[in-house]
This record gives sequence, structure tokens and C-alpha cells, in this order.
Amino acid sequence: MVTLGGPTVVIEYGGLRLLTDPTFDDPGEYPTRGSYALVKTAPPSSGRDEIGEIDVVLLSHDQHPDNLDRAGRDVLPQAARVLSTGSAGERLGDVVTVLPKWQSLDIETPDDTITVTAVPAQHGPDGSEPLVGEVTGFVLRGDDLPTFYVSGDNASLRVVREIADRTGKIDVAILFAGGASTPLIPGEYLTLTSAQAAEATEILDVARVLVVHTDCWGHFTESADDVRKAFAQAGLSDRLIGCEPGLALEL
Repeated sequence: MVTLGGPTVVIEYGGLRLLTDPTFDDPGEYPTRGSYALVKTAPPSSGRDEIGEIDVVLLSHDQHPDNLDRAGRDVLPQAARVLSTGSAGERLGDVVTVLPKWQSLDIETPDDTITVTAVPAQHGPDGSEPLVGEVTGFVLRGDDLPTFYVSGDNASLRVVREIADRTGKIDVAILFAGGASTPLIPGEYLTLTSAQAAEATEILDVARVLVVHTDCWGHFTESADDVRKAFAQAGLSDRLIGCEPGLALEL
């Protein structure tokens, strides 16, 4: 795995190269709803031309520029598959293969059959979906491979418990955190806080956790340092394999 900053990670898994939520734009202001703009504060650790060929894009959602930006949109047609929500399919068209929640897709590779299952994600407090839009997470499985969970922008530990109950053993989790907060829903978190990421690790009983989406954008209230402190306080430092951009990790 290689972390590129924000929610963007390259995952090599069972003969596939997968990319989560492509974000490759330069720092600056990026409009969202109305007059409000998200502020990107740092560039990715690698540009879109440096990541090589991508087989599958795991797109948690397309409606926010910190999860799919302008340069990231250019990556989508270059991938063999883009898996995302029904809403993303309506907006982006045929480039997206819609994967509804709890439905799976088998992808054949020379090495294995990789099963990708869409799992729930809640991008804010209960009842927030009409404001923030539809979001999804993913679970990856293959014979003799660790089971991966990619959370997407999820802020609900109830959702994490549902996934833990339904999917069985998860070996590696990529948790989007940062305690994102915007005026769209004042006083509420739109992604996991650092303490919640540590609690999600316990709920999932997962041995290895990569925490991403805590950097590169001004609307995050918590950083990689907060993640490390929260995991240390929870006695889970040995499970945290990274929380910064630019990491190259082998599992």
C-alpha cells in the first residue's frame, strides 16, 4: 500500500492495483455547496502520472472535492473498473459500475478471484444523508489473502458494528478519520475522530489499521498526531501501521 494524502491510497492486492478516492489537485479553494469552499492545504505525495496503471477505483463518493477532485476525475476512465454508489453512477455515467450496499462483485485475476463487497458508510450524524449524500465503504476478500475493509467517509460506530457483525473476520482496515467538520452540519463530525477510529479498531478486532484522510484539507479538526495519541491511550499502538501520506507499506 502507498498513501498519497487525504483519502487516496494505492493497494496492491491479489494481482490487482486498486486506488481509493482519487485526489490529485494542487492546494487551493474548491467550491462545494453554495458559497462554501473546502480548502486543500497540501499536494499529494505522488501525482496522478506517477502511480502507474490502476485496475479498480474504489470510490466512496463523488460529490465532495476532498474525495474526488478535478484531476481525480481524469483517472476514472483510465481504470478498468470504478466501483461506487448509485448516486455516483447517475452523476458520472457509464464510467461507474454501481455496487449497492451488501452486494458483491467477483473480479478474476491470474492469481486469484477477488470479491469486492459494498458496505454501509454514514457521512455524518443520523439523518444527514440528504445533506451530505450517499457514501459507501468496501470489503475485499480473496483466497489466502487478508480481508481488507475500506471505510470511506463514515462517522458512525453503529455502522462499524453492523459491518463487524455481518462480514466476519477483518484483517486490515483503512479508516478515514480526521474528525471532519464543516458549516453544512455545524457542531457535528462528518468522519471518525481519532478516538472513534481507535474504538472502531476494537469493534472490528482488526490487527492492522491504516488511518487516512486526516491531512491535506483545512476542514479536518484532528491530525496524524491526534491519531497516534488516541491509539496509545486505547492501548492499540501496536495495531496502527500508519497515519501519514507518503508511506509505502507491505503486509
